[in-house]
Amino acid sequence: DPDMPFVPSIPEDQFILVEEGDPAVIPCRTSDPDAQVTLVNSLDKSVPALYDTKQGFIGNFPAGSYTCKTMVKGVEFKSDEFLIYIIRATSQLPVEIEALKTVYKTGETIVVTCVVFDNEVVNLQWNYPGKVKEKGLIKLDDIKVPSQKLVYTLTIPEASVKDTGDYECTARHATKEVKENKKVAITVHDKGFVHLEPQFSPLEAVNLHEVKNFVVDVQ
Repeated sequence: DPDMPFVPSIPEDQFILVEEGDPAVIPCRTSDPDAQVTLVNSLDKSVPALYDTKQGFIGNFPAGSYTCKTMVKGVEFKSDEFLIYIIRATSQLPVEIEALKTVYKTGETIVVTCVVFDNEVVNLQWNYPGKVKEKGLIKLDDIKVPSQKLVYTLTIPEASVKDTGDYECTARHATKEVKENKKVAITVHDKGFVHLEPQFSPLEAVNLHEVKNFVVDVQ
């Protein structure tokens, strides 16, 4: 089609997610297999790369914006803009889960944190007793210094006995079939309690002038 030398791309094709060090494909394909295509960056400078008419440009590209150009009967045509985003990722998925405490009483706020290390883009899901009622609030902090980590914090306000159970986070790799899950058991009591364990008998004998300690363990 001389009026549309570049095959139209869908929005999903224009955002290219690539792991650090991996080659990428910029999918500007032509309707004419003999078309001469040039790849340029955001500064309109030519970028050398292998071109495959059925796939597009293939190579190790820095993160940024790219456009393809071609000429048809002396008229220049440009493709859609393609954005390459380089992500830091590892083949493993190190995940840790942490609860500020594991025993709560009714009315308190439950806080559970799930941390994913050395990976910039993951899909993370929570499973917990109040999920059906969408009781939890989830916050994400993307920390890059001194090292890369994604910190997902699940907060359950006004906890009740029904919030007792397993709190589980499942992280899935953005580009590989890798997943990791961790869980922690949380208990919510109807009210606070005190447990006493005296370390002495109901009746104790003491000699004159003897100093004696009476110890009680309190939980």
